[in-house]
Amino acid sequence: MKSSFFCNLKNSQIIKSNDCEYNKISTDTRTIQDGDFYIPLKGAKFDGENYINAAIELGAKGFLTANPDTAKKYYADDRLSTIILVNDTLLSYMELAQARIKELGCKVVAITGSSGKTTTKEMVFAVCKEYFRTYKTKLNHNNEIGFCQTVFEAPDDTEVLIIEMGMRGLGEIELISKYTNPDIAIITNIGTAHIGRLGSQENIAKAKCEVTKYIKPDGIFIANSSDLAKKYNSFNGKCKYYSLSDVKIEEQHVGYTRFVYESNEYELPIEGTYNVENSIAAINTGLYLGMSVQLVRKGLRSFETIENRWNVEKIGGYEIINDSYNANPDSMKATVGNVLDMYDSPVLVLGDMGELGENSVKYHSQIGEFINSHPKISSQTVVLTVGELSKEISNKINKCMTKNFENITQVADYILKNKNIGNILFFKASRSMKFEEIINKLKGEIK
Repeated sequence: MKSSFFCNLKNSQIIKSNDCEYNKISTDTRTIQDGDFYIPLKGAKFDGENYINAAIELGAKGFLTANPDTAKKYYADDRLSTIILVNDTLLSYMELAQARIKELGCKVVAITGSSGKTTTKEMVFAVCKEYFRTYKTKLNHNNEIGFCQTVFEAPDDTEVLIIEMGMRGLGEIELISKYTNPDIAIITNIGTAHIGRLGSQENIAKAKCEVTKYIKPDGIFIANSSDLAKKYNSFNGKCKYYSLSDVKIEEQHVGYTRFVYESNEYELPIEGTYNVENSIAAINTGLYLGMSVQLVRKGLRSFETIENRWNVEKIGGYEIINDSYNANPDSMKATVGNVLDMYDSPVLVLGDMGELGENSVKYHSQIGEFINSHPKISSQTVVLTVGELSKEISNKINKCMTKNFENITQVADYILKNKNIGNILFFKASRSMKFEEIINKLKGEIK
């Protein structure tokens, strides 16, 4: 990256500029290397400006700053080639990411939704990589900083860039979308995740649909069909709405689904109708990009789940299904319903769902009602709940055995002491519950 690249910054003042080739942009002095360019970001509990000297000591050859005094202080430092004064370092970082996308000349796919966005991202990646050089957001790097990191980590030959967009409140997705300027925007669904922050499903819909504000005019909006998605969509171009009613599922069993969508047959190496819904977004993405149905099929067949998202493994005589990466009322009902549909006499280990606000008790009670009324529930089903809120799940269940535990240690000990409880163990909770520690304990003690 040449020093001239930083001319893409608006409302900035170049304090010092010498020709220089930078290795990469860094925002963290813990990983900075000789020849990097440092961008100091500010958070609730840190200010990267305080680490500029450390960055220089570690080999940074240039930096941004929002402090005129800092720019003056280091102007004469011979170790530095570039110093640029800006109004806001994060917005400047996003401007540079936008310039990098233009430099790559790639197609951009932006994905958001109340649930399923990471799985959809992985399915879109599985499809697109069959024909295009494709790069995607890593793990949960789905905020403004993660967007920038993804863009600058993308190889120079990237043809399709997949950006996952998370949301803490109104305006965040709009900001990322503005600097992403996507060719394809996807909303997986509009549910109740983060309702504690936004107050209503209407506000969630407004926040998610911010992704439509900066779609390129010749782009496409792909969304799970709902009145709210249509109401708050601000894109006047091509739109593709879909739902399960568009699909005919021909075969489904553990680890496999075959279905027909728009007269074409597809296969997934995973079960669950909600996974079929996610795959439709990937199908439409591939087709919009000009891929053949055959290549899209091949891509979906190669889809792989990621850590703590419907991972299935054998531990002793148990089959462990780990879907504990995160949880909200919509994803909890979808995955629990799938387990009850696909397995006889499963053990459901369910934990608290976070960020549901003042209606947290109601939403947990609804999960219990959903399980209790499910047509496949039997007296052999077992529901183990962990946490004070999840007690409300157990309180609504009377058609099968259920028990509530205060913490994950208690439920792990209970399973180990009652090994005949069942051989299908399904784990689902918000990430803060740390359910992976239950599974690790089982791995360590079950032979």
